[in-house]
Order: sequence, then structure tokens, then C-alpha cells
Amino acid sequence: MEEQLEKLLRETVDEGLYQIILSNPRDKNGAFKIKIRPVMVKGRLIFQQTTYEGKQVFHENLDQAAVIRRIEVVLERDFKQCEVSHQGCRAVVLVSKKGKMTISKKIESTEKEAAAGRAVKLAHNRKKQYILQEGIPVPFLIDLGVQTREGKIVHARYDKFKQINRFLEFIEDILPTLSKENTVHIIDFGCGKSYLTFAIYYYLHELRGYDVEITGLDLKEDVITNCNALSQKYGYDKLHFIKGDIAEYEEESTVDMVVTLHACDTATDYALAKAVEWGAKVILSVPCCQHEINRQIHNEALSPLLKYGIIKERLSALVTDALRANLLEASGYETSILEFIDMEHTPKNLLIRAVRKSGGDGNKQQRVRQEADEVMRLLHVDPTLNRLI
Repeated sequence: MEEQLEKLLRETVDEGLYQIILSNPRDKNGAFKIKIRPVMVKGRLIFQQTTYEGKQVFHENLDQAAVIRRIEVVLERDFKQCEVSHQGCRAVVLVSKKGKMTISKKIESTEKEAAAGRAVKLAHNRKKQYILQEGIPVPFLIDLGVQTREGKIVHARYDKFKQINRFLEFIEDILPTLSKENTVHIIDFGCGKSYLTFAIYYYLHELRGYDVEITGLDLKEDVITNCNALSQKYGYDKLHFIKGDIAEYEEESTVDMVVTLHACDTATDYALAKAVEWGAKVILSVPCCQHEINRQIHNEALSPLLKYGIIKERLSALVTDALRANLLEASGYETSILEFIDMEHTPKNLLIRAVRKSGGDGNKQQRVRQEADEVMRLLHVDPTLNRLI
């Protein structure tokens, strides 16, 4: 089987490669993912390895022989899964706990098409390869008006297509946190038209093989009716939508992931508080319309800044999200604030990602809580999340 792996890599580690992803680490304390992609630097084809370890990202450039050897070594020692995306094929390599390797390969194009694809010029600004690829029809993207039936992206919806793929990259990053053996329960608070809810189900269940059960919650009855109809149409048996208010939702006792995207003002706080109450393993939140602290914030030393309405509004939004992240960290989560999509598309571009840590550091959590309390005291603010958790 090692010979088959080497043969696969020699056939795909070339200019026709889109990317290689190594995942499912053996040691949860080390790197949790490695991405490899080809780039052209000063006329020379090389392969850029990006290693994700905790909150750190490391880059290294390798030649073809070195990257093939690197993949062979890490599959033997560090990772149990390798996905290869190439112009000519897609392949998945799985390694069992006992070291048995299985390889599945699917031809994606004819040899003529693959040869033509290899002539594509490579550069650091090479056309981005998305998780949901252009040219491959996806039923929910077609019905939601993002794709044509041929898989082409509708020009006016291209930003939405990029947003969906960007969000799936965040999902991809937290896969090591989710169980492959048990059902993964996910709640999407304020799901709206549910572009991303359908994308989560499609990616986790259809593409990655997870057993998922997803509930989308929203206040608009017509939206809920339409989303349930689409879910039934696609045969998504474990994707349901219900009408309800985030603050009053009590139907779940165990949830693995909570998603809240553009829930207005304090609705985000109620969603985050529910996630903490359930002990959710993952929280992904894109806040919106942070008005509460804008009404409260006051500090004499900052009055030269706060007297300008637009400055006060933006500062209040940043303070709101920073406090939310700190309060989640004080509740036992490892939190990050990341850019969701480019500022040119929307100013609501920050995503709070929180991953629950096992065996949390009580002293650190207490210190973070005290620091957050001090900020709230200085700014004379008392956000809803502070009162809920």
C-alpha cells in the first residue's frame, strides 16, 4: 500500500494540484492540520506547506521530492487522513489505528482536460480553490440562486458564494473537535434563508461523512416553511427548521456546535449564553447591530473620541465583541476573533470562534474574568452576556 501512496503522490504532486489536506491527527496536542498547495516563485514550481498548530500557523516551501517524503512521513507518524484535490482526480487516504492504509481515487476529468489544466500558470495570486467548487452543481446553491443548473456562479451572487466557502473553511478548521462516531448536534440561531445552514449540512454529511443533526431557528414563519421544504426535497432527514425566539429556546439539552450569524444586538448574547449552558464544543458567531454598549459606554478620558457618533458606534461594536470573546474565554473556551469576509463587502465582518477546552485552567479563567470586569467598570458598561453567564 505504501507503493500505491507513493504512486498517487507522484501522479498528483505537480502543477495540476489544487491542494492536499492532512487531517485527523493522532496527537491532539500537536498540529491539527496541514495544507499543501503549488506556487510558482521566480519561475520555479514549489509546494507551500501550511501547518496549523493551536493558534499558530507555520509556512514552509518544499520541492516535489521533499513534499512527497513529508506526506509519507506524517501519514505514518502524525495524521490519519489525507485528501488530494487535483485537476485530474480526487483521492482520499485513510490510515487506521493499526496503521492499515486504504486509498480511494476518483477521476475528475479526461486526460486531455487534465493535460490542458496543467498548462495553467501558477503564482501566489493563483485563482482560489473553494471547498464548494465552481462548475460543480450543488442543489441548495441552485435553489437559493447562487448557482445555475450547470454549476456556474451567478455573477450577482458571487459574494455570497465566497462567504459560504469562507465559512466552510472555519468549519474545516474545527473538524478535529467533532466526533465521527456519534451524532453531532448543531443549532443555527437566527438562520434566516439558511445559506450557511444548508452548507454546513452538505459539507459535514455529504462531503465529510459525519452523522449530523442540525436545527435552524428563526422568527420568520415563511422562511422556516421554505427551508423545511428544501430540506425535504434534498432528502436531508436530519436538517430541520423551526420558528422560535433565541432567548426562549429550551428544546435541547446537549449541543455540540452553536452557530449564530448576524443575530441582531443582544440576540447574539442569548445564543452565546445558551451555548455555554449546554457546554457546546464549538461556537461560531458573526455578531450584528451591537447597539447595547453604544447606549451605555461612558468614560471622561475617552470623551474626545466618543463625541463623534460614527467613532462611538464602531468603538462600541469592537468593545462588545472583545468582551464577548473574553467572557467566553473565562467560561472555559479558547477564543479567537477572525475576519469573516472582506471589509469591502460588509462592515459586519468579524467572526468569534470559541472551542471548549478539556480540563480548563481555572486560574487563567479567573484572571480573564477579572480583566473583563475591569474594562466594563472603566467604560461603565454591563453587556447582556455578562448578566447571563
